[in-house]
Amino acid sequence: MGAREVREAVRAGGLLGMDRPLVAMLSGGRDSVCLLDVAVALCEPGDVSALHVNYGLREQADVEERHCVALCGQLGVGLEVVHANRPEPAERSAEGVSGNLQAWARQVRYRAAAGMAEGTDALIATGHTASDQVETILYRLAASPGRRALQGMVASEGRLIRPLLGVTREQTRAYCEERGLGWFEDESNQDERYARARVRNGLVGALRAVHPAAEANVLRTALLLREETELLDELVSAELAGRDSVEIARLQAMPAALARLVVVRLAEDATGAYVPQAGDRVGEIVALHRRGGSAELHVGAQAGAVIEGGRLSMKRLPPRRD
Repeated sequence: MGAREVREAVRAGGLLGMDRPLVAMLSGGRDSVCLLDVAVALCEPGDVSALHVNYGLREQADVEERHCVALCGQLGVGLEVVHANRPEPAERSAEGVSGNLQAWARQVRYRAAAGMAEGTDALIATGHTASDQVETILYRLAASPGRRALQGMVASEGRLIRPLLGVTREQTRAYCEERGLGWFEDESNQDERYARARVRNGLVGALRAVHPAAEANVLRTALLLREETELLDELVSAELAGRDSVEIARLQAMPAALARLVVVRLAEDATGAYVPQAGDRVGEIVALHRRGGSAELHVGAQAGAVIEGGRLSMKRLPPRRD
């Protein structure tokens, strides 16, 4: 797939060229460089701007910043550069920032992008590729329970878009080479202290050895699961019919899979968080109901099941204090 084919693939995805301003998150790596160049080609003149965050964590950080400045000058794109200093542990706790270095960096750049986009109602574009999608699915398969973990990243959520999800990392490299665009490699991508690097360097290669189409098959499976999930979500919505509770007798009569999904939906609606483990507590909920009276049961995260008057509802529990 050459540069023209990459652009056509992104155009066909329909996420760029939507007559809205766009903030492209630009790290200086090949995926984000490819994203920026494609965005300039597909969007209206002047609609595209870029954000680069210099975390000051690596020796080449300032060189990468200068490269991004030069690239944006070459492409005629306005660039905002944010310099971030990792807070001390006490500050991280006060600001609600994760102690994980990569999580902190992710929070910094997304907050900066959101602030930059808000004034113009711009979309925010990231350079996530099909290769990143495969790694995300495999990581979540190992680390997270539930069907949703296998669906991967969505192409669009709110103002955040991922136009390159149909393009592989090898194709973004070829694009940049054909276009004569330079980029920097982040050595942390190969640092196996990070789980993502272990997935990329170990697991993906092992799957390719099993079958050369392994990555394509993972992506196809994720697509099918997303389509099937839409159907299942409709069944759950029809079952609840806008209510925030369900008769436990009805819950017992449902197929086991539907009962699990209904309980998960109630828990998620109550907490605003993903609570897949709540579906495993259907049997306990039914057992508490059979005892009669009212009861409560913690079903995961901050979700609490309330059994009262023959109905099940959920409430958000206060955070646990250690």
